[in-house]
Amino acid sequence: MDDKNLQLITIESAKSVYKGAYIDNDLMFFDDIAELPLPNEPRRMGCKLMAICLSGKAQYSVDTEQHTVYANDIIIISEGQVTDDYLLSRDCHGKAIMISQEFFDETIKGVHELSSLFLFSRNHPVCHLSQQEVDTILGYIQILKRKVGDPTHHFRRETVSALLSTMFYDLSNVIYKMQCINDKRQTRAESIFTQFILLVEQNFRHERRVSWYGQQMCISPKYLSETIKQVSRRTPNEWIDNYVTLEIRVLLRNSTKSIKEIAQELHFPNQSFLGKYFKEHVGMSPSEYRRG
Repeated sequence: MDDKNLQLITIESAKSVYKGAYIDNDLMFFDDIAELPLPNEPRRMGCKLMAICLSGKAQYSVDTEQHTVYANDIIIISEGQVTDDYLLSRDCHGKAIMISQEFFDETIKGVHELSSLFLFSRNHPVCHLSQQEVDTILGYIQILKRKVGDPTHHFRRETVSALLSTMFYDLSNVIYKMQCINDKRQTRAESIFTQFILLVEQNFRHERRVSWYGQQMCISPKYLSETIKQVSRRTPNEWIDNYVTLEIRVLLRNSTKSIKEIAQELHFPNQSFLGKYFKEHVGMSPSEYRRG
């Protein structure tokens, strides 16, 4: 099957087969991992999946690499990754969360270390948790589900985002400890990817040329592009555009700055250029997005 034509696993598609607690197409909870819409054939993730195994075992293939998950393990599958060979033992039980990349990015925005740790999880998707860490994550999930299930709460989305952010700090602490163990075994490609993402986070507001990032890292743009695509299944331009469009969305929704001021802040030649860029990547004009 052509890699580009793989069907997407999204929250929107999951809602058609499972009636769990959710917020729009941004967040969904699964009371048991057996309910996850993961068939035994290749599917590309259109969102981020976090699942914790509480008993039994589960088997996944993530980007062709086989992973077995046991009790007290958590698996993180990122947007764009391909999952396959999904098998559960009869006694396998656990909890799962699907979160859109946009909502995830908004939740951890500005916390560079968190984004770096979750990038590490792309190539190390399975982490083992202590019983205390499992109990902590389950406590977050219980509170989150209660908040998600209250549509009358005026600040429901903001409250859920804040709770998720706190949970991600605890989860990132587990990933951090795992990263410290694996640092010496990090491949050259993984090191380049991590360095690139950190540079993008610091400079995307004024620099969007792949050649500039290659120059900062003392490697050719071609080698940088090939390496980033190999590790993340995205091109450098796609990563840069992701950071830029997220920043524009946040400024449109959470500030009173005019579109002209946003264009100046992000070093676009003019307001019209920003409008065309935003519509190309988001599918609507900045004004339409702000009204929506």
